[in-house]
Amino acid sequence: MSDVQEAPEWIGSLPRHWRLTPVGTLFDERKESVSDSEFPALSVTKGGVVPQLSDVAKSQNGDVRKLVRAGDFVINSRSDRKGSSGISELDGSVSVVYTVLRPREGLDLNFAHHLLRSSAFQEEFYRWGSGIVADLWSTRYSAMKRIALPIPPLDEQRDIADYLDRETQKIDELITEQRGLIETLRERRRSLVTRLVTRGLDRHADMTEVSSKWLDFVPASWRLTRFRFVATIGNVMVDPKVGDVMHDVLIAPNHVERNTGRLLAIETADAQGADSSKYRVKSGQIVYSKIRPTLNKAVTAPCDCLCSADMYPISFDSDRVSNRYALYQMLSRPIHDYVTERSMRVKMPKVNREELADLPWLLPPFDVQEAISDEIDEQTSRIDEIISESEDLIALSQERRAALITAAVTGQIDVRTAA
Repeated sequence: MSDVQEAPEWIGSLPRHWRLTPVGTLFDERKESVSDSEFPALSVTKGGVVPQLSDVAKSQNGDVRKLVRAGDFVINSRSDRKGSSGISELDGSVSVVYTVLRPREGLDLNFAHHLLRSSAFQEEFYRWGSGIVADLWSTRYSAMKRIALPIPPLDEQRDIADYLDRETQKIDELITEQRGLIETLRERRRSLVTRLVTRGLDRHADMTEVSSKWLDFVPASWRLTRFRFVATIGNVMVDPKVGDVMHDVLIAPNHVERNTGRLLAIETADAQGADSSKYRVKSGQIVYSKIRPTLNKAVTAPCDCLCSADMYPISFDSDRVSNRYALYQMLSRPIHDYVTERSMRVKMPKVNREELADLPWLLPPFDVQEAISDEIDEQTSRIDEIISESEDLIALSQERRAALITAAVTGQIDVRTAA
């Protein structure tokens, strides 16, 4: 006699002493309506259920929310929030679009937390959903309650939960360590760029004090000028409904990595909406994000393209300014501090053309700019390589974490012998 039984595809074969039990047999749906004045607002994130931050945009109707009690499982049924779920440790309230489940007797809360947050269950959960388009796809409780879950005896549930708590903590600590290393390296990268574009390569060069809030001492042979004397901010708007503009490559702030000048992604202009205003950008121009400048986003356009109206296309005087050096100076701390201070005067942080045109600009001799850029390219490439290795390790660790959880909660491994 086989020691396994058949199970739904997302589970695979199941230990024979486990049972397949519908969600509706294990949980009751909680649907009590409350207000956020009675029960504090909670957010349901990929990290679990947490208190809602004070600066999160609130819904217009805070009197129509769902009650959550400590020990309830809450899941965001929308496909664009896949994986946002968890057992709540708090009493509170959530949006009515969330599903709130009250566990019945015979189910260990920590086991349920791991099972219902496993990648295998999440995929099965959304397979039972419906909707017109992907962004509106959701899974209702009327469908969810029919999903069969793999349930071992209660003592084994606790063993699995304890095992996963221990093993995932080890993985999470490794991930936290790598993220800390990445942040340290990114800060070192930024400090390197700032030092070289403001001090140069010669550590023994004569320095002169400058009367600027954002700069102190700079090489005596360098000029301090204003941005408007070396650069021009583009203003050629295009009509996205004319010709092939809708299909042009588009650069938007979310496509640019902060502090590095690296382009993360590109898309076609029509993906951002045909009615949105856009600027025409020439290959080699620097594109700078004027909104939330504290994020420090600038990049060199890789081709003729468009940029969103939230960015400035910038041309530099090619006879006096190296484009590579210009990008690095745009990413340096003095310019970041200047635009951050100027942008904080409005509700939506933003630096306007006039303020950007007035920022202090360091102008070394052209050959010095090129030499500085070469040195930055070389040193940052080594830093970026280590960062990339750490990011790969994080990705592999997250994959291992997800696979381990799925294997444990579906009975693919016996944690009592694996521990």
